[in-house]
Amino acid sequence: MIDPIELEVIAGALRAACQEMGAVLIRSAHSPNIKERRDCSAALFDPAGEMVMQAEHIPVHLGSMPAAVAAVLGERHRPGQSWILNDPFAGGTHLPDITVITPVFMEDGTLLGFAVNRAHHADVGGASPGSMPAGSRSIQEEGVLIHPQPLSRESIERLVAAMRQPDQRRADLRAQLAANRTGAMRLLELARRIGLARLREGNAAVLDYAERRMAACIAELPDGTRHAQDVLEAGERDLELRLRATVQGDRLTLDFTGSAARDEGNLNCPLAVTRSACMFAVRVLTDPDIPASTGAFRPVRVIAPPGSLLSAQAGAAVAAGNVETSSRVADMVLAAFGRAQGQGTMNNLTLGNERFSYYETIGGGQGACPDADGPSGVHVAMSNTLNTPIEALERELPLRLTGYRMRRGSGGAGRHAGGEGVVREMQALAPMSFSLITERRRHRPAGAAGGKPGMAGVNLLLRAPGRDAANLGPKADGDLAPGDRLRIETPGGGGHGEP
Repeated sequence: MIDPIELEVIAGALRAACQEMGAVLIRSAHSPNIKERRDCSAALFDPAGEMVMQAEHIPVHLGSMPAAVAAVLGERHRPGQSWILNDPFAGGTHLPDITVITPVFMEDGTLLGFAVNRAHHADVGGASPGSMPAGSRSIQEEGVLIHPQPLSRESIERLVAAMRQPDQRRADLRAQLAANRTGAMRLLELARRIGLARLREGNAAVLDYAERRMAACIAELPDGTRHAQDVLEAGERDLELRLRATVQGDRLTLDFTGSAARDEGNLNCPLAVTRSACMFAVRVLTDPDIPASTGAFRPVRVIAPPGSLLSAQAGAAVAAGNVETSSRVADMVLAAFGRAQGQGTMNNLTLGNERFSYYETIGGGQGACPDADGPSGVHVAMSNTLNTPIEALERELPLRLTGYRMRRGSGGAGRHAGGEGVVREMQALAPMSFSLITERRRHRPAGAAGGKPGMAGVNLLLRAPGRDAANLGPKADGDLAPGDRLRIETPGGGGHGEP
């Protein structure tokens, strides 16, 4: 029997190991997307494939990681053999997110668990530099599809040969391996210190404790069914999403039946990502201090019809589903329980040519709470990355930041105001292509309890002097000549309460 103090010590050791894995990955990586924006995540799993602990990294990565481990759980594991995948239909999210899974063994060959990390690579060989094409219609257009497979020197060389900037891709994959080695070392040290039997008992106790905490929080919510609906901006069309959220005792069911069918574009969302977005929102609504583990997921059931927009099947394009559809799923769960909406988009921007690939997401306004204003200029909900510092961006890439400021007045009014969006404008110093995958350009983030909506976002292409600015809409791609500028004005958050 694990007493509460020992449980907290074991949970703290596991959490610290995950955080150290993330630090190693960030400090070892080569691409700005990982080392500056920290678009990566780390977690530890038990031998049964249950996520025991994660670092507080990227919500959309972490909630979907259990499906990735499940994809290799039945394989024959041996010391020194890691696994790699990015297949969205085998536990991945979208193709730039590459997952590395490393089994951890005791000296006698006993499997302790798995060290796992996921990182967004700046390119994986898609139709356009950055591998986030705005107009992709099949998974083949989005890059190299990596089915679960052993990771070796030979497989790394084969994979990076099909991607842009292979030296950078190789360096980032090696950083992922180094991060997992760190996690494996810390897990092994813990097993030696407290004993294998005690570690296994501690893992089970952490999972059960998280389940009890989550169930208790859900039980405090009034029983009944709540409804929410929203849309995604697919070109000139809107795709409707529906949610039926039912609380019954200490269990919560989130049913998305009635949502749009498969998108002909890339807003399709794998079920693992839909579940991940739901769990993020449920943690926000309950208690974020509950250990973020598989145990916390147990009292929550997610339903999405197979083949629908929120349960994509093999072959569907998913580049935007991971980043934009996941954001809308989180919005809907929060809205069903009376919360104001944040910007509801990651404002994905990719730039590049054959010499470089660059990807970033851009912050905006968060929705206000019943007791506080929404924060401004933050990476809302499923993102949680940083911005790329201007100094790093201009030093490494042929770009110049010509504007970066708060978008004053963009937050919705209310007793508590929504957070402000930002204006980020950059100028090309060399010929390059761009791709924009954004949302909330036609539909404003809603307020709650009488609060006003935040302002919708705007994407502008500013050509050479003397030419009119072009409004690009929510999804766009094209080419930039030297001197051309892109200006992204991100949405503000909704307000809460009557102004």
